[in-house]
Amino acid sequence: MFFGLNKFLKYILPKRLFYRALIIVAAPTIILQLIITIVFYDSIWIKANKNITKSLVAQLKTIQEVYINDKKNLDFFTDSYKNNFNFEVGISQEIFPITSGERKFSPMDRSLRRELKSAFGNNNYWFNTSKFKNAVEIKIKSNNEVFEFLVPKEMVSTSSVRLFVLWTTLPSILLIIIALIFLKNQTKPLVKLAKAAERFGKGDYVNDFRASGSLEIRKAAFEFDRMAKRINRHLNQRSEMLSGISHDLRTPLTRLKLQLAMLKQEDVSKKMSKDIDEMEKMLNDYLQFAKSQIIEDTSKIDLRVLFNLIKNQFNNEKLIIANSDEVELKGRQSALKRSFENIIQNGLTYGNKVVVNIQKGNNRVLITIEDDGPGIPEDQYKNVFKPFFRLDKSRSLNLSGVGLGLAIVEDIINSHGGSIQLSKSKLNGLLVRISLPF
Repeated sequence: MFFGLNKFLKYILPKRLFYRALIIVAAPTIILQLIITIVFYDSIWIKANKNITKSLVAQLKTIQEVYINDKKNLDFFTDSYKNNFNFEVGISQEIFPITSGERKFSPMDRSLRRELKSAFGNNNYWFNTSKFKNAVEIKIKSNNEVFEFLVPKEMVSTSSVRLFVLWTTLPSILLIIIALIFLKNQTKPLVKLAKAAERFGKGDYVNDFRASGSLEIRKAAFEFDRMAKRINRHLNQRSEMLSGISHDLRTPLTRLKLQLAMLKQEDVSKKMSKDIDEMEKMLNDYLQFAKSQIIEDTSKIDLRVLFNLIKNQFNNEKLIIANSDEVELKGRQSALKRSFENIIQNGLTYGNKVVVNIQKGNNRVLITIEDDGPGIPEDQYKNVFKPFFRLDKSRSLNLSGVGLGLAIVEDIINSHGGSIQLSKSKLNGLLVRISLPF
């Protein structure tokens, strides 16, 4: 039971800290306001309004009795009411209204109905409190005549409730506004820290981040800054190490190539040259992986311009940009360009046709790259994203080298807050779906 209640509360509560804190501050104030209003309404206003209505109905009853007993002095009596109380009285032979003019959920109407019913009985009265702005129309049936009264609303309902609600509501609203300003200032450092963490997760620099706010938030921000600098330092060291090793290995490989070229045994030379070429491809993959880890400044990227640049770079008729919506996003251009090139190069190598589509959606852009090659088995879709994983059959981005092709692509896409999925294309090849925020 408690688990279900807890789950329900988590579902209905707002997700942002600012609104949760606002509920904590505003809810008690609103509940207290409601309690005070209800208590006042029940104990004071209803009783006061009942007495006022009772007094008015008594006056109506007096006028009716005066008219019945002494019709001669009625004009003088009604004129006195009109002059002193702004109270208009009339007598007509009109048909008594059948339909009620009472408002169902009005406390004033309910109180007036009870008193009129008690004084004149059922079906002998009619009233309307909404027809006039400042007056109430009342009709009383007496034998074959109808008494028509037009009385000020002040004689039916007290205005003290409005003053009370005003004096209790305005301070509450003022306190909530002050709380809003205070909460806004308190949550700003947290929002700033969250944005800095998001930028860091996408591979952006956060050197401009400055800790602010309360002591706890400052401590968290300080530790985040230390962590970010430490991670950047480790990434740079690893990238430099991989790059250094790869470059150092290129030198002996180049010497081996020269020595093989001087050998007279062609069979041996071809076999060894093939192995050396494979080693060079492996080194290129290591270098590409190291480059993907290098911290790069983010900038605004026009995807249409970027893919046109890639198309001109490949200069291959097999590459087709079918649809390209105008989309700008913030990211690391060199890294994104490298990931798209990896996928396109794979399609061009193993297929006869590569089709690229760029579709703009709600706050996200969908990039699809499909080819008519042999594709990848469905049971291997998840494995091909693992570093150093290589397929023995079919083809993939990892067929040549050490198996870092798709691992690099996924790392770049994820660092930009995106996602990548593989499936079978309509061309019977591989379909790569890339979703990126903008």
